[in-house]
Amino acid sequence: MRGGRWRRIAGQIGRSIAVWAVSTLTMLILAGLLPDFHLQSSGSDSATTIAVTAALGAGAFGVLSAVVWPLLVRLLLLVPALVLGLLVFFLNGSLLLLALRINPSGDSEAAPETAVIVAAVMSAVASATGAALTVRDDDAYRRRLSRLALRRRRSRPRCPQTPGTVFVQLDGVGHDILRDAVAKGVMPTIGRWLAAGDGERPTHRVTPWRTDWSSQTGASQLGILHGSTFDIPAFRWYEKDRGEVMVCNRPTSAVELQRRAISHTGDGGLLTDDGASRGNLFSGGAGEQALVLSIAARRRGRENRSRAGYFAYFSDPANAVRTALSFIADVGREIGESTRARIRRQRPRVGRGGLYPFIRAFATVVERDVVVAAVMGDMLAGRTAVYADLVAYDEVAHHSGPRSRDAEKVLARLDRSLALIANVAEHAPRPYRIVVLSDHGQSPGETFRARYGLTLADLVRAGCGLPVPRKAERTHSGAEARAAVRAALRRPDETRGERHRPAPHSEPIVLASGNLGLISFPDVHHRMTKEEIDARHPALLATLANHPGIGFLLVRSDRHDGVVLGPYGAEIPLDRLDDEPGPLAAFGPGAADAVRRTHSFPHAADIMVNSFHDPADGEVLAFEEQIGSHGGLGGPQAHPFLLSPLTLSPPVDDGAELTGAEQVHHVLRRWLREPGEPETPADDAEAVTGRDTKRRLGAPRRSPRVNRVLRVPRAGM
Repeated sequence: MRGGRWRRIAGQIGRSIAVWAVSTLTMLILAGLLPDFHLQSSGSDSATTIAVTAALGAGAFGVLSAVVWPLLVRLLLLVPALVLGLLVFFLNGSLLLLALRINPSGDSEAAPETAVIVAAVMSAVASATGAALTVRDDDAYRRRLSRLALRRRRSRPRCPQTPGTVFVQLDGVGHDILRDAVAKGVMPTIGRWLAAGDGERPTHRVTPWRTDWSSQTGASQLGILHGSTFDIPAFRWYEKDRGEVMVCNRPTSAVELQRRAISHTGDGGLLTDDGASRGNLFSGGAGEQALVLSIAARRRGRENRSRAGYFAYFSDPANAVRTALSFIADVGREIGESTRARIRRQRPRVGRGGLYPFIRAFATVVERDVVVAAVMGDMLAGRTAVYADLVAYDEVAHHSGPRSRDAEKVLARLDRSLALIANVAEHAPRPYRIVVLSDHGQSPGETFRARYGLTLADLVRAGCGLPVPRKAERTHSGAEARAAVRAALRRPDETRGERHRPAPHSEPIVLASGNLGLISFPDVHHRMTKEEIDARHPALLATLANHPGIGFLLVRSDRHDGVVLGPYGAEIPLDRLDDEPGPLAAFGPGAADAVRRTHSFPHAADIMVNSFHDPADGEVLAFEEQIGSHGGLGGPQAHPFLLSPLTLSPPVDDGAELTGAEQVHHVLRRWLREPGEPETPADDAEAVTGRDTKRRLGAPRRSPRVNRVLRVPRAGM
C-alpha cells in the first residue's frame, strides 16, 4: 500500500513537471512567433537565461491559474453567463501579464492583446498535455472524481444510500430520431444501454409517448415537472382577460405559468425533495437551480445566481478556455454549414445569418457545458433528484433540419455527455439511476411562407379584407436557446415582434407556434363563436379552411360546443370526431382527444389553426421560420421518448400508451419512490453482485473506449 502511494505521488509530480515543461516550450515558441511578446532576462540574453525566464513565467502562470482564477470566478458570479464566457480570454491574459511582471529572473513584456492569445494557447496546451498523460490512468481519473465528491459531501455529511435519480432531457429528440441514431451508431452510449446489436444484456428500455396538441417544451416540461398542462394552448397565445401575450420562454410568463400549475395541482413539483433543476424553463420545486428561466425575471441576488453551474465549470481556467474555443469553433462550423447549404441550394432552407451562429453556439457549447457540469456536481453532492435540459439538438434541428448532418453531429456530442454523466455516477456517494427523455419531437418540412409566399398573418388579413403587405415579413423563431441567451445576458424579457398589451380595437392578433397558429380578436372580450366570426368577417373561415396549406380549424359554435372545419365545407362537431374524423384523419390516433382537450382551455384562441400534414413523409408547414418544427399536430413532433433503467418499473402496462406530459409526471414521481432493487429473476441472480449493482441501478460500467475518450469532467468539444 505504501509503495503504491509513493508511486502515485511520483506519477503526479512527473505529470506536473511534464505539463510545466510543455508550457515552457509553448511560451518560448510563442515568443519567437509573436512580435509583441518578448522574454528578456535582466542579466543577459543568452538562450539559457531566456529559457529560465520562460520556465519561471510558465510556472507563475500555472500557479496563478490554479490559485487566483477560482477566486476571480467566484467574485464574478453576478456577471451574466455569456459575458463571463467572453471575459475568460481577457482574465486569462491578465493573469499572464501578472505572471510576467512578478517573474524574478527577467523583464518580460507583452502587449495586452498578445497576452490574451498567449494565455489562451498555453491553457489549452496545458489541458491537452494533462489529459494525454492520464489517458490510460484510471486511478488518476477516479482520484480526481473522488476529491470532487469529498468536497461536495462536506456540506452533506450524511448522504443516504438509497438510489438517486438523474433525469436528462434531450430537447426535441423524437422517438424516431433516437431509434435511427442508435441503429446508425451515432449514439453508442444509449446503444450500449439498450444493448443494440452487441449481444450484451440491456440495462435500459425505451418507451415512446404522445404529447398533447401543443407539442412544445413549455407545455411538456411544465407537465413533466409540475404535473399540469392545463390551459397551455400553444407556445405563445393571447389572453383576453389580461390583455397580454403569453410566451413560454419569456421569464415573466414562465413565472406565471409555474404559479398556475402549482395552484392547479396543489403540489410544488417533481424536485421538491432535495432536487436540482438545471437549464430548464421551470424549477420543478427544486432548491438548487441553475439556468432556470422562471427565476431569470427576479432581481439579481444569491437566489437566482447559477452558483453550482457557473462556478463548477468556470473555476477551472482550462475548462473555461476550452469552452470559449469550442464556442468560436461552433460559430465557424455553423457559418460553414449554412454557406454549404446556400451553395448547394438545399431545400427546404431558412436564413441562418445575423446573431444565429452565436445563439446556436451558446446552446450547443456554453449551456451544454455548464448544465452537464452542474449535473455532475449534484451527483457528487448526492442529491436525490436532478432534472436537466440539454437544448442543443432542438436549436440546430430547427434551422438545419431534424435529420441533417449538422443535427446528427450534435446528437453524437450529446451522447458523449451522457457517457460522462454515467462515468461520474460510478464515483458518486450514492447509486444513481439515469433516465433520459425528451419533451417532443420535430417534424420536417418547409415553411408556410416559403411555399406560398405569404405568412399566416397575411392570409388572415386577406380573409378579413385588410390590406396585405407586398412582401411577406419573416416570422420570428421561438426557439428556446434565444430566450436562454437573453436570460444569460440579463436583457429585458421582451420578444421582438410580440406585444405585451395590444391596444384595444386593434386588428386580429395572429401568433405562431411551429405549425400551430392562433388567431384572436382583442376587442371582443370572450371567445368568439363561428357565427360571430362569420358575421364580422364572412370570408375569413372559408379562406383559411380551403387553403391548401391549412389542415383544419377549431372554433366555438352556437349550435355545438365546438366544431372542426376543413376544406370543401367540412364542419364536424367535436362529439362526433371519433366516428367522423374528417380532416383529422390524416393526423392519426389521439388527434380528436387532443383537440377536444385544448378546446376546453379558458385561453384557447378564437380560431386555432393547424397546418397541412402529409402522413406519407411526416412533413408539416411551419408558420415560423423553421424547417424542423413542433408545436402542433402532425408527424414525429408529437412522439418523444422515455428511456429508463430496467431496475425501475415499466412506465405503462403492456399494450397501454403513455399519453401526455401529466402522465409522464406521475410515472417519474412513482420512480422516485421506488427503492431501486426490484425482484431479480433466478437466471439473472449471478449478475447482481459486486460492481454490477450500480449498473443495474442505471449507471452502466464504462467501456474501455469510453475510458480512453472521457478523462475529465466536461461535456466534450
